[in-house]
Amino acid sequence: MVSPKVKICGITNLEDALAAFFYKADALGFVFFNKSPRYITLAKAANISRILPKKILRVGVFVNAKETQIKMIARLCGLNILQFHGEESPEFCLRFKGYKVVKAFRVKENIDLGAIAEYKTYAYLFDAFVKGRAGGTGKKFDWNLLKKLDKIKRPVFLSGGLNPGNIRRALQLAHPDWVDLSSGVESSLGKKDHRKIKNFIAKIK
Repeated sequence: MVSPKVKICGITNLEDALAAFFYKADALGFVFFNKSPRYITLAKAANISRILPKKILRVGVFVNAKETQIKMIARLCGLNILQFHGEESPEFCLRFKGYKVVKAFRVKENIDLGAIAEYKTYAYLFDAFVKGRAGGTGKKFDWNLLKKLDKIKRPVFLSGGLNPGNIRRALQLAHPDWVDLSSGVESSLGKKDHRKIKNFIAKIK
């Protein structure tokens, strides 16, 4: 079985970004949503991006942001992937030529394949539903629900409550193309534990 790629999200400082790169993460996520505890400013993210090696993918996480704002941030930060966690419409997601778009869905008791199929994005991300929170909660959902995603012919990102202790179980049940985690490798809110990053990636790769 091919190992999934790893995205370490909620990067807020250069030290954590370089550690994730050193331990062979495939992508880093920058949260441009000012209500998130892992929010990063445009200036800080752009500075980190300039220092990082080109080979690691840069992902911008947005929640109901304006098209012009997203495109400006994407250009200044050298983003490769745009990840949308709000109520963005299928039409809105198609407005970003030159970028891979990932649409996030927060899972409650079921997965509506019909609603998901309306989004012709590069990939889909599945996270746990927590009322009033757009993501990054550290909560997981029933990974058994993802078995029906075999019918989806697009990459799948698995998010929500992943950590070094449960990642193998998650992979057995969900078979994602990407795993996306933030709180599961933190020492405190917005600060990564580099040993946890190392252990997590080692268990996958």
